[in-house]
Amino acid sequence: MTANPKTREESTTSVEITPASAPPLRLLRLPEVMEKVGLRRSAIYQRMSEGRFPKCHSLGPKCSVWVESEIHAWIEKIAQS
Repeated sequence: MTANPKTREESTTSVEITPASAPPLRLLRLPEVMEKVGLRRSAIYQRMSEGRFPKCHSLGPKCSVWVESEIHAWIEKIAQS
């Protein structure tokens, strides 16, 4: 039996690495949201009630979180106006 050596190009496998279309979802607590947007608690909740800020999601009776991508989208919207 004779071995049929492969050329270097044939022996390597090509792996395509594509960047993820979106980063994984991350939930932010109020202190981090306040730091990112530069608003105090009362201003955030006031704007939420007026529909001018992303709504929070409740994880329990004393735990509210915001979706990071929604906060980033809001910041982009503000920066463009």
